[in-house]
Amino acid sequence: MHTPLILASASETRARLLRNTGILPVIQPARLDEAAIRDELSALGLDPARQAEVLAERKAMTISARNAATIVLGGDQILDCEGRIFAKPHTQEETCAQIAALSGRQHRLTTAVVAARGGEILWRHTVEAHLTMHQIPEPEIRAYVARNWPGLKHSVGGYKIEEEGLRLFSRIEGDYFSILGLPLVEFLTFLREKGDIGS
Repeated sequence: MHTPLILASASETRARLLRNTGILPVIQPARLDEAAIRDELSALGLDPARQAEVLAERKAMTISARNAATIVLGGDQILDCEGRIFAKPHTQEETCAQIAALSGRQHRLTTAVVAARGGEILWRHTVEAHLTMHQIPEPEIRAYVARNWPGLKHSVGGYKIEEEGLRLFSRIEGDYFSILGLPLVEFLTFLREKGDIGS
C-alpha cells in the first residue's frame, strides 16, 4: 500500500483484518460519545442503518481533520432485533441478557464504513447481514459467556462468529468480513481503484 492508513477505531478485529491483507494501519480512535450520538440520532427519527452511517462518518471526519494527507477509515455497526437496538455489553450479565433476547430470533446487523482524507469523504459503504440464532437454553448462554469473557464485551450482541459464537447460529446471510466489522473486499477494491494498493 502506497498511502498510509489511519483506522479511527479501537477495534482489534478491524485492525487484524487489515493487517492480514498486508495493510498496517495506524490506530487513532475518534473517542466520540457514541451513546449520546445514538440518542440524538434516534430522537431525530433516523433508522439504524442511517445511524451507523452517521457515526462512521463522524469518526472518519474527526480524525481526518487532524490528518489532512492520510486516508482515515471510520466504521460503525448497529444491531437491530425487532425494533430494539443493542449496544456493546459491559458486564457478563448484560451479555447473557443480550444473547437471551436474540435467542430463537433473527436480527439485522448493519455495518457502515467511511474513508476520508483532508476533511473530504472519498468513499462510503453500508451493508446489512441477517443472522438467526438457535433457541439457546439459559445454562448454555451462561457457560458460553463465562468461557469467552472478557472478549465478548467488545462485540455488540455478545457473540463473535469468528470464534465459538458461530455455534449459536442456525443461519447467517451476509458478508463474513462485514459481520466482523469491515467490508474488506469492497474497501480493498476502493484502494486499488485509487491506485493506493497494488500487487
